[in-house]
Amino acid sequence: MVRDKTPTAQETFLQMAQAAGLRGRLLITIGLLILVRLGIFIPVPGIDRASFAEAVQNLPVLGFLDIFTGGGLSALGIFALGILPFINASIIMQLLTAAIPALEDLQKNEGEAGRRKISQYTRYVALAWAILQSLGLTIGLLRPYALNPGFWFIPETVLALTAGSMFVMWVSELITERGIGNGASLLIFINIVATLPKNLGNTIEFAQQGGREAVAQVVILLLVFLVTIVGIVFVQEGTRRIPIISARRQVGKRLYRERTSYLPLRLNQGGVMPIIFATAVISLPTSLAQFAGGDSGFGQILVQFANAVTPLRGEINWIAIAFQSLLILFFSYFYASLIMNPVDMSQNLKKMGTSIPGIRPGKATSNYLEQVMNRLTLLGAIFLAVVVAIPSLIEAATRVQTFNGFGATSLLILVGVAIDTAKQIQTYVISQRYEGMVKK
Repeated sequence: MVRDKTPTAQETFLQMAQAAGLRGRLLITIGLLILVRLGIFIPVPGIDRASFAEAVQNLPVLGFLDIFTGGGLSALGIFALGILPFINASIIMQLLTAAIPALEDLQKNEGEAGRRKISQYTRYVALAWAILQSLGLTIGLLRPYALNPGFWFIPETVLALTAGSMFVMWVSELITERGIGNGASLLIFINIVATLPKNLGNTIEFAQQGGREAVAQVVILLLVFLVTIVGIVFVQEGTRRIPIISARRQVGKRLYRERTSYLPLRLNQGGVMPIIFATAVISLPTSLAQFAGGDSGFGQILVQFANAVTPLRGEINWIAIAFQSLLILFFSYFYASLIMNPVDMSQNLKKMGTSIPGIRPGKATSNYLEQVMNRLTLLGAIFLAVVVAIPSLIEAATRVQTFNGFGATSLLILVGVAIDTAKQIQTYVISQRYEGMVKK
């Protein structure tokens, strides 16, 4: 048996069932995800939920964000904010890290201790953002539906929403450290999956009541979704393999010959993160409008801007498509620059005595790698933007609105997180192989 081969599905399931380490991680992950889902249905006290649900059911911004909180906003649970404050804090910290040399040095040169400090700063920013967002939500949206709108209503509601958001952030870190990884992404994944049964039920009911024309419209939309999923898988797995040659070298009395291998560069370096970041940014105007107060002049401007840049149900919003495409393009380049540094890659190749055929080591190599990465990132960002736009256009054309905002953004997150999680599990399976070899 080849030990470095990718594990088969049968081997993966056997390891999941038999290996205590992997089985424990899976059980921890599943238990924590169930816990978060249950918390969504624990109600925030002191609010007339029926009146609130009737008033906000047609708000496009809340409907769009409700997908990523798993119904937390419409259900008004204590986890209504979900993981979004932490995602916003991550965006802010990554922007600050790129802009402030001290933070950049902390991240690059301080090793694990520096990364822990960055993580701690991110938690503080997430706490501050959760307080602001819950305060805006309470004052701008929930107060008119309070059963007892006295002085203590605002601090009690802000405390409940903030504590819920911090608990969700803690759970995401537990999943990352003690579960199967990708905690924040898995929480968004499970929230999106939770909306599918209701959407599918509404779609089946729409097809039954609308006759042949409605069935044809639903079939067209589902076919577009299937084609989109196939395209996402191909792009997520697509890589550009750059040939590299290891120089002949001698270690002791042993002579190693030249070896040719490949440096794989992914077409979509950021994976699903540009979509998640773009979604979080789209939610910012809504949060700021709630904090400023929807009745004020500044609040009304923010509300109008939020409605303009938020995808609408059953309508083609070209401004929202263009704005979201620009955000995806920006975050694709930004995230790729954080993951892959051409200068560091060039220096590492030089230290290992490895070079790219026809390219001089040093600056020429870093320039070549930067050009390749820029082209790959551009292609990946264009694909993400197109994939986000097409199902929304098809939904508007077919008039099938039963998916309630579930579109390519959700599909990208679902497929991307599923692929990343599967790779993470395969990594654990391979590590179990080597542990078995060491024990033998």
